[in-house]
Amino acid sequence: MVRDVLARYLAKEGFAVDAAEDGEAALEAYDRTPPDLVLLDLMLPRIDGLEVFRRIRERGAAAVIMLTAKGEETDRVVGLELGADDYVTKPFSPREVVARVRAVLRRAGLKASPPQRDLLAFGDLEIDGQRRELRRGGEPVRLTRKEFDLLYSLASQPGTTFTRSQLLEEVWDFAWDGDTATVTVHIRRLRQKIEADPSNPTHLVTVWGVGYRFEP
Repeated sequence: MVRDVLARYLAKEGFAVDAAEDGEAALEAYDRTPPDLVLLDLMLPRIDGLEVFRRIRERGAAAVIMLTAKGEETDRVVGLELGADDYVTKPFSPREVVARVRAVLRRAGLKASPPQRDLLAFGDLEIDGQRRELRRGGEPVRLTRKEFDLLYSLASQPGTTFTRSQLLEEVWDFAWDGDTATVTVHIRRLRQKIEADPSNPTHLVTVWGVGYRFEP
């Protein structure tokens, strides 16, 4: 889901994220731990986004970025009139949303904490997120940009199973118009580069009928 992909992207960029599945849960999360910024989808179940926005404004001064569909121009205008700090129109890429979040927080004098897991180590594998480098047994392994992004996405959440669609959204972003076969191809290439026996992988494991997970 869009919510889950954005939450993973923001967490990897050093943000503390609390994701809510509907408007009621969003308000409960806000009251539990008031955030610096709210990413607010206007198409929320139970309590719609504009009502959530009004109640957030009654509670405090958190920055708000609205996520809107192309046909929601009226709601977007109303939101901006109510004091939204920015809006992003669907479809969008996670990178665009992260950039907007940083810009709004920068204007507010706030910023994300440094990412906590820049260097991931599993046996003879070292994945350096800051330098975007992979080493196997101390030796550098050349990866394409997408290969690295795919490996880092999986390895940063070891043991978590991702569907091909989730990986496609996270690594190739929402604007990507291809099919999920590209994920399979990139997994195959990664196995050739990091597995001792690519035909019997121990790190990049297939979860049949679902997708893939990284085993440490």
